[in-house]
Amino acid sequence: MRHNRAVLLPLLKRSRRQRAGGTSPIPSLVGLGLAVLAVVCLPLAGLSARIEPDRPGPTSSLPWLSTRQGEIVDSTGRVVLLRGFNDDALLQTGGAPPPPALTGADAALIEAEGFDVVRLPISWSRLEPTRGQFSAGYLKQIVAVVNLCAQHHLYVVLDMHTEDFGVGFGGSGAPRWLSVPGVPDLTIPILSSAWQRHLSPAVNAALTFFWLYPNWQKLYWQAWTKVAAQFRGDSAVAGYDLYNEPHPFPVPPAIFETHLLWPFYATGIRDLAKVDPNHLFIVEGDLFGGLPTAVRPLAARDLVYSTHLYSGSILPPSFTGNRRPLEAELAQALGEARQLPAAYWAGELGIDHNRSDAVPWAQAELALANRTLTGWAWWQWNDPSGWGVRQGSGPPDTTWLQVLAQPFVRSWPGALSRLQYQPSTRTLSAQLNGPSVGGNLLISWPASAGLPHLEGSCLAASGPYRPASGELALRILSSPCRLVIRG
Repeated sequence: MRHNRAVLLPLLKRSRRQRAGGTSPIPSLVGLGLAVLAVVCLPLAGLSARIEPDRPGPTSSLPWLSTRQGEIVDSTGRVVLLRGFNDDALLQTGGAPPPPALTGADAALIEAEGFDVVRLPISWSRLEPTRGQFSAGYLKQIVAVVNLCAQHHLYVVLDMHTEDFGVGFGGSGAPRWLSVPGVPDLTIPILSSAWQRHLSPAVNAALTFFWLYPNWQKLYWQAWTKVAAQFRGDSAVAGYDLYNEPHPFPVPPAIFETHLLWPFYATGIRDLAKVDPNHLFIVEGDLFGGLPTAVRPLAARDLVYSTHLYSGSILPPSFTGNRRPLEAELAQALGEARQLPAAYWAGELGIDHNRSDAVPWAQAELALANRTLTGWAWWQWNDPSGWGVRQGSGPPDTTWLQVLAQPFVRSWPGALSRLQYQPSTRTLSAQLNGPSVGGNLLISWPASAGLPHLEGSCLAASGPYRPASGELALRILSSPCRLVIRG
């Protein structure tokens, strides 16, 4: 079956032209209704994107990443867990003041506490402030943060961040020059500023236009290719998170995903792969409460599926110590990743740590990630509210950081199972299987967890523990092997 946008466009044409987005017309309510009806009836084709990597030698101590059989692996074939933080130092949100910079001290602390990735939201609005004119200065800022992270053995995931369509509506993402003229914004005093944006007719008109009209999508992918061209040969960049939290309103869920979202990703990956076939392509499920995303299989190399895990911290039900909603949320995400098929990585999870349930919620999420061998990026490193380890220019909250900074196996050959960390006893344990004798594995061991003590005879240290890097390198002497390290 086949998806054909050519069927949509005649239904949506009107005489009024949209100047900001090119020559595409603005949809009427009748046209929008006909468009939704049309996408329901359109047949579907299989989606694919051909990617032929051409990776040079690594540009830092961080090896290239790719995927293999549903796992993220490095260039030596070891499975890799990416765990770290989001940091919005380069993100533009409406007219808000610029966020605090990510400093060398920040990166050094993240490294010493055993983390290995930073998800870096970047702004289309800052990249292309004027249509067709891309900011070399902003690209240099992105390069500087990537280089800073690489110096501290931190991969970077670049996230073209979108929330409430764009900066013209107080959100992030699209530049101010991209909007549907004549559609009013929303001003209802009883609503918070966030909900005014979410419900704004202007925001939702722009989102509808973006998803139903390919010309705005072309502008989006053109901006992405500028970033991809810059980092084509940089192994410190783990991959590209292609679109943050797409949501289906007003197109119904399932129809949105199968007819609009997955073709959008396929087109974008094909466009970016012409410029940069060397990085992970990270695609997100839609943002529609805790409901599942309808998956349309997408055949592409180095594909990673990402969801944001907020059950109990934002999404109901409220966390009471019952881990089953958290387990169900992650199980749903892992199932969707298998359907694509793709590796899985949680691009966001987090909670306001001023809440009384913050510590047990975080411990439950981290234990679940260990059980499922999944990576994540915490939301976030620096935030003025209680969501950040740092809050503005103040010092980091080391007490909260130590809740999140748990030892884990960062990379390993063969097969790993039963990964577990007991905070009360500072004990990391796991089971290693498969033909891995002589292979090396890397342990993330936070400086705050104390000196690591290796037990058993199936492993040996490959070098001294380095507290400043939060790393312990081990060599496998026999297999199967029971890993036990105590702090």
